[in-house]
Amino acid sequence: MSHQAALIPSKGQALVVESIKTVQPGPGEVLISVSAIALNPIDYYMRDAGFFIVNYPAIVGSDIAGTIEAVGSDITSSSPFKKGTRVLAFGSTFYKQGQPDANTYGAFQQKVVVPIETTAVIPDNLSFVDAATLPMSVGVALTGWMNIGLPIGTRADSRQAVLVWGAGSSMGAGATQTAKAMGFTVYGTASPKNFEGLKSLGASRLFDYKDPEVVSKVLDAAKADGLSLKHVFRAAGDMGGSDLPPVQEILKASGGGAIASTVILGEKAPQVEGVETKFVQGSEDADERNKFFAQAFHEWLAPRLAKGEYTPAPKARVAGSGLDSLNKGLDELRGGVSNVKIVIEL
Repeated sequence: MSHQAALIPSKGQALVVESIKTVQPGPGEVLISVSAIALNPIDYYMRDAGFFIVNYPAIVGSDIAGTIEAVGSDITSSSPFKKGTRVLAFGSTFYKQGQPDANTYGAFQQKVVVPIETTAVIPDNLSFVDAATLPMSVGVALTGWMNIGLPIGTRADSRQAVLVWGAGSSMGAGATQTAKAMGFTVYGTASPKNFEGLKSLGASRLFDYKDPEVVSKVLDAAKADGLSLKHVFRAAGDMGGSDLPPVQEILKASGGGAIASTVILGEKAPQVEGVETKFVQGSEDADERNKFFAQAFHEWLAPRLAKGEYTPAPKARVAGSGLDSLNKGLDELRGGVSNVKIVIEL
């Protein structure tokens, strides 16, 4: 058996579509026939700059939704993950680089093998396109909060707030909804045109990140609301950290705190005493990482999707059909998009 895959031939080169052998799932894995792929900035970083890639040709990508085609020998008939089940999944190529079978797990192909822990059953009323926008958004949000001391299961008291910097992005939407579910009052920064949508996701107060008075306005809001603000989720920004000073100033004025950053920080990024910034990253230990993903996708996300308690956001926009559309979609994403998640249908 074989299928089509989009491969990066070498560093900085565009994806090329080729036929590759279809690998059957091993123990604890499922093979998914992919219907939709959502794109993330890390995808074009990997294509264009070779981030996290050890060997070429490489298949990258993380966010998929589709139908289970085959299951590993140890997955029993009582499992919800069986042939024909509609699922979303986080392709783990990010964690597989350097391993001989790394390409088996990349999202940019028609058939993807994924660990069962990184999948979640999707209800019939959720389209593959919308479902594909969720895996990285939810996984990264929950990982980020965990990295700065707020693991899955955290319950905030009524006096605690968090700030999502860049709440209008996909990661920001995930951080907003996950923090709200933990019981935090959620503040967010975004473009004013996105305020109403973010309020519907659970944000209590929104601030224009371009406002020169954004620092004082956030601090005044926390004081007026009687809230402690010690945790920030940095969902957008640049490697140089040009956006960090106002975030750091807010936390320093609040008595210190921690920032979970979805963007890798360069060596020259600003630092402030009493304010810790951590790049959002899962455990390097595979067993520990899989345990976390099982919590995130099986125990946390799937039940909320079934009950309609989690909203795919921002809105998905299909930018093409077929693997040949991936380069165009990645180029558009690299050029900058606002409050939209780019998806390719297969």
